[in-house]
Amino acid sequence: MSRTRLSPLALLLVLPALLVGCSLGGGTDKAIGGPARAEEPSRVSIPSIGVDSPLMRLGLNKDDTVQVPPPEKGMTAGWYTGSVVPGDAGAAVIIGHNATRNGEAVFHDLKKVGKGMVIDVRRGDGQVLHFTVTGTETVRKNAFPTRKVYGGTSEKALRLVTCAGDLDSDGHPVDNLIVYASLPS
Repeated sequence: MSRTRLSPLALLLVLPALLVGCSLGGGTDKAIGGPARAEEPSRVSIPSIGVDSPLMRLGLNKDDTVQVPPPEKGMTAGWYTGSVVPGDAGAAVIIGHNATRNGEAVFHDLKKVGKGMVIDVRRGDGQVLHFTVTGTETVRKNAFPTRKVYGGTSEKALRLVTCAGDLDSDGHPVDNLIVYASLPS
């Protein structure tokens, strides 16, 4: 089944969502429920840091920025449906909050994840995919590597994205933490 790929222009529109949507207040126009098809992801688990979260479906906001989970769902991560289905060639992207106004959120301890650790993604049909972390990167939001995170790749890749770093004068984290992982052959 084919999946729509983001154009270079659409990729550039992803950045503002991470700049404004990944705040302590968060925000989204609408978060959609669980997997629509059996091959779509339904849950993410990172045993090394105690994460076990259902996945909501995230699309685009009315302004064409990527949705983030609503702040009241801080302990729930979301799969960006504009990325590939985990296990397919390309980069599947899962987004979660580090913190909300209610306190620590689902990806609060993501900074403790390192190379070689396992991230499990459960599909709607019950199959579990075991991704291996290949690296992490903390970047300033104004230097977000949009193409590296959302762009095409021939590997079966997974990207986890959350906010990180100090807060700016508006109370928003100034950095993003990105975890890169791949599905072993």
